[in-house]
Amino acid sequence: MTAAVIGATGGIGRALADALEAGGTPVMRFGRGTSPGIDLLDENSIAACAAAAGPGLRLVIDATGFLHDGRFQPEKSLRQLDPAHMAHSFAVNAAGPALLMKHFLPLLARDGRAVFATLSARVGSIADNHLGGWYSYRAAKAALNQMVRTAAIELARTRREAICVALHPGTVHTGLSGPFAKAGLEVQSPEQAAGRLLAVIDALTPAQTGLLFDHRGERIPF
Repeated sequence: MTAAVIGATGGIGRALADALEAGGTPVMRFGRGTSPGIDLLDENSIAACAAAAGPGLRLVIDATGFLHDGRFQPEKSLRQLDPAHMAHSFAVNAAGPALLMKHFLPLLARDGRAVFATLSARVGSIADNHLGGWYSYRAAKAALNQMVRTAAIELARTRREAICVALHPGTVHTGLSGPFAKAGLEVQSPEQAAGRLLAVIDALTPAQTGLLFDHRGERIPF
């Protein structure tokens, strides 16, 4: 099996790539610091990495995502909405992964089981939203879930055994979600999260394509 991990220079992405390699799977790592490098805001870089990967992939994992940086923080109320923040969140969390699907789904093996998995988030579930807040991140991840659902339908027309899913990794001690861990909330190490996510991926069937699952393998409603 040949795998590609996108975002392999980040906490979860690096742990996923390491775990796959430790299990004997050859891994192509793509990130900002790799060669070729990948930037979700630059489709040409995505196309270049897809060309470097080549066809016949059995597993593609997108471990990218944006929640906060020095300019933007998750909104607590409507008063904090900022169009630049929203545009950036959608660009990285929805449009970027959609472009990954555009260029990498055609590279999945045509025969037999093949998986494309992208990291989404429970807060992107409309049905599961009971707390509010985090407008840009929630909406962008909801858009990503719709992209996954739609791409899975198209993918099944040519690859009946292929699987395209969104995965919620839980709270992981990384720069993205670690700062927002609350007391009493389980916080995983990147290695723990990677092991759980790979176990979920290994158990998926084609009947589950187009859905959203958490790191325990439980389906999260859209």
